[in-house]
Parts: sequence; C-alpha cells; structure tokens
Amino acid sequence: MRRTTRLLSGSALAVAAAGLVCAPAYAGNTDGLEVFPSSVVPGGQVTVNTAACGDGGTAAGDASAVGAGTFTLAPSTHEGDAIGQFRVPPSAQPGTYEIVATCAEGGRRVTGDLVVTLTSQRQPVHPRGSVKTGVGGALGPDPVQTAAGVAALAVAAAGGTWLLHRRARGDGI
Repeated sequence: MRRTTRLLSGSALAVAAAGLVCAPAYAGNTDGLEVFPSSVVPGGQVTVNTAACGDGGTAAGDASAVGAGTFTLAPSTHEGDAIGQFRVPPSAQPGTYEIVATCAEGGRRVTGDLVVTLTSQRQPVHPRGSVKTGVGGALGPDPVQTAAGVAALAVAAAGGTWLLHRRARGDGI
C-alpha cells in the first residue's frame, strides 16, 4: 500500500512540476501592434498602438493592405505606447488585412491583423414579440386564453381552500 501511495504522489508531483514549467508559454504579445477594434466595417475608424518603439518613440504606420494608406503613430500618455489612427475606406472588401508599423528609431517592424466585415458586431440585436410558451400572460396576444387561465387558477384555489376547511373541521375527505 505504501509503495502505491508513493508512486501516485510522485506522479502527481511530476505532473504539477510539468504544469509549472509549461504554464508561462503564452504571456501575450506585448511588443506587437494592437488593433482596436480588431473587426470593423468599411468606413470605420481604427486605432493602433504599440509599446515596441519605447518611451517617446514614434512609428510610421502602413494600412495600404486595406487601402487606407500610411499614418503616423505618436507617443501617448499611456505607459510609453505609440498610438495612431486611420479610417478604413468605404470600398474595402471583407477579409483579414495585415497592418504594419515601423519604429522611427531602430527600424523595428511590428504587425497586427484587422478583420473587415460587412456587418457591424457592435450593435446588439434585441428580440421583439412574444414567446409562445403556452402559459399566456396579462399582456399576451390572446385575452380569452388569459381569462381561462385565471378562471382555472381561481377554481383550483377555491377547491383547495374548501378541502382544507373540511379537513380542519374533521369531516374528512
């Protein structure tokens, strides 16, 4: 029994150690080009930022893949990021496009993806109409069914009250 316990605890320890070694494999792309929103409709405004150019760094942006041309990334007040904006042309076709920024100092090149769609995903669609559950309701489409349901509940309540009253008097059921 002891040998099995040691074997199982050793296996569990090995699995836990392997998990700790592999856990930080993905920590996020902090030096890439962040594109917001990552999905946009033609004619939409896009903001890009990066921390790859260092504090006070500037960059030249290139959105010509989507047809927007070049733009400038300037230093922002947010933790040394360089930030820039461009507008997606109304004639842009749906697809995924690579947006590029090249740092002014050092020439470092960072990229990010922009997805152009034909429908906006920003505006939620709210349901309209009634739900057909068979229960009815005070504001439902059929007042006759509502009245029948209220009458059935009233009859059930009256019958239950009558049975409880008889039982309390000792008449039995």
